[in-house]
Amino acid sequence: MTGNYSDDQIITLDFEDGVSFDCGIMGIFDVDGQDYIALEALDGSEDVYLYGYKPTEDDFELLDIDEETFEKVAAEFESLTDEPL
Repeated sequence: MTGNYSDDQIITLDFEDGVSFDCGIMGIFDVDGQDYIALEALDGSEDVYLYGYKPTEDDFELLDIDEETFEKVAAEFESLTDEPL
């Protein structure tokens, strides 16, 4: 499902274990009044990462989603894209 992303639609995810890779911003969507962002890994895999999304003054912040909420967010993402995670 790799899309074509402009430079301003690509962010780098840095994980605690030292791994980092680029992701394309697939979109931002709402679940129960909270914004979430879907990120597509651009490493050749078909991985999609979902995070809470919080705009800041000059950018945005990614927020971890708790396990209980994640199920609901993933279901909404799947309904929007018709693609299972």
